Parts: sequence; C-alpha cells; structure tokens
Amino acid sequence: MLVKTLKNMEALVLHGVGDLRLEQIPVPDLAEGNVRVRIGFCGVCGSDIPRIFVKGTYSFPTVCGHEFAGIVDACGPGVDGFTPGDPVVVFPLLWCGTCSACEQGKYVQCHDYDYLGSRSDGAFAEYVVAPKANLIRVPQGVTLEEAAMTEPAAVALHAVRRAQTSLAGKTVAIFGAGPIGLMTAQWARIMGATTVFLFDIVAEKLELAKQLGFDAVFNTTTEKPVEVVNASTDGKGAHVCIEAAGVPATYLNALESVGRGGSVVLLGNPDADVTLPAVLISQLMRREVSIFGTWNSDYSAAGNDDDWRTVLQAMASGMLTLTPLITHKVPLADSSNMLHKMRDKSEFYAKVLIHPSEE
Repeated sequence: MLVKTLKNMEALVLHGVGDLRLEQIPVPDLAEGNVRVRIGFCGVCGSDIPRIFVKGTYSFPTVCGHEFAGIVDACGPGVDGFTPGDPVVVFPLLWCGTCSACEQGKYVQCHDYDYLGSRSDGAFAEYVVAPKANLIRVPQGVTLEEAAMTEPAAVALHAVRRAQTSLAGKTVAIFGAGPIGLMTAQWARIMGATTVFLFDIVAEKLELAKQLGFDAVFNTTTEKPVEVVNASTDGKGAHVCIEAAGVPATYLNALESVGRGGSVVLLGNPDADVTLPAVLISQLMRREVSIFGTWNSDYSAAGNDDDWRTVLQAMASGMLTLTPLITHKVPLADSSNMLHKMRDKSEFYAKVLIHPSEE
C-alpha cells in the first residue's frame, strides 16, 4: 500500500557532476512500513564534496545528504512504535535483508544495499522517507543539531572499536583533525587512552582540538609525527594509529608511527594512490603490525546495543561533546554556495549543518 501526497518540498538536487539546483520536487510517497521524517538538520560529510563535484552519484538526479536527524511527520501503514512529533535519527544504509551478511545482522557488509544520499534521495531536502527499522528515537536532552552528527560519531566509534584492543592506558595517534578525527579522539579518550596525539596541517582544526581538551596536538607542516610519537614513548611508537584524513602523507605517517604489535586503522577515504616503501613494509612485518579497514558503523535493527545507540547515550550523558564542532548552520536556500566554499576551502569549517529554509 502506498500513501500518495500532492505536496512539493524544497530540495537541493544534483543533476550531474557539479550541477546543483535548488528545486521544488514532490514529497516522497509513504509506503507500508516506512516513516516520513521532516528534516531538522543534515550534516555535510567529507565524502559529499567529491561525490557532488568530482565523482557524481550512482544516477541522476539525486538528493545528497546522509547525516541527519529530524521529526517524524507521518507513519505508513503497518508502522508502530513511532508517532508524529518524535525526534529521530536515521541509519542511511538500506540493507537487502537476504544476503549472508544481513542474515548475521552485519548490514554494513550487505551485498546489495541501497543508501540514502548517494544511491537514493537523501536529506538535503525538507523530507526523507525511510523504513521504520532504520529509525532510532533521539534521547531527551539531545538537540537535533547534535543528533544530526550521530552518523559520523558512530563511524568514529566503529573505527576505534576496529582496532580490536583495549585502549585503557594506551597511546593513540590520530592523523587528521577534521570532525571525524576529533570524534575519534574523543572516543579514544572515553575508552581510557592515556595519551591521544592529533596531527593536522590546518591550525584552526588544531585549535578546535585544544578547545575540546586535547593537549598533544601538532601541526605536521612543522613537526614530524614519527619523531613526536617516538619522543613521547621512549621510541616504542603508538599502540594504535588511526588514519582519518585520506591523503598519502597521513597513511605513511600512521604506518611509520605504530609500535611493535600495534594496530593501524584506515578510516579516511583515500584521495590518491599510496605507495609504500619496501623498508616500511619490512618494518611493519617485523613489528607484526595489524592493519584494519573500517567502513560505516554497526547498527541493530532489533534494538540491541550498537554503535548508534552508544553514540546517542554518550550524547545524552554529556560524555561525548559534539556541539563545538558545528561551525556553520546553513538553510537549503544558501546550501549550494556553502558547498562550493567547502570545495574551494575558501573559509574554515568543521561540521556544516544544512536545514530547511525558513518558511
């Protein structure tokens, strides 16, 4: 059963690589088992910029945006547990439910998934429709601005958990101090890391890290990460290194800075090929370093403990601090201009949130 609507909504529509248009498009229809969410805020992911301006989406036209929170607007037939007015976050990956990964609840490994904001229309708009199973109610005391950062905070948590080691008393080095890097640093601290190094080339990002209470922050235009880490660890290196920038130099720095028996987590989306010197590969082998890939986050359709619920609980308790990361809140009417600024890096930004234009 499909609930039709005749209303239109404002949306930022990608018609081709770099071809963004603010348009009126139909509000998505509401099928059985689905919920329509009125967008409160949608974050701009680092992956959105190359998706919009370089790579394109899987088909056109597409509405991008996958980091979002909002208010339940309407529920389709067969939906219980949610009512209009509920604040919610939405896990944007739409799993097939029939492959071997889905049978184990490992939705991020789904063989045939859909995705809001890249394969299907996302949240640079006034409304999104998603299956009930993808929604989680936002806890009391958590704002929609904070809740819109649940997705990247869950990705950061998942990356730290991928290191597969207790961080209590350990040294962690994070390469890249963008929003994901700063969220990762907070999780490392929450999990008991004694020292958290943060490296970046942008002074404003490092200043933001200091505002969040991190002291071991270094600008790699003037400091060599390997020397910094070795000087602070008696030459032993870091227990865990997390690459969160996706550029060749940070991959090399992360691999060079890890200690014997340590772990390296590859989190940043690579923007270029990375060549590893033979001597570095030999060192990694002799140190018996573990290298982990990470993508997305764990989510439970059954409501069990997962990365998303851990994030929301940490926000509600005040353990996880995300509001200082927000540098811009931009209405849809001005969003194309802001996205171009992000592409051109014409002004400093950390987390940019887009919201429906004022009526």
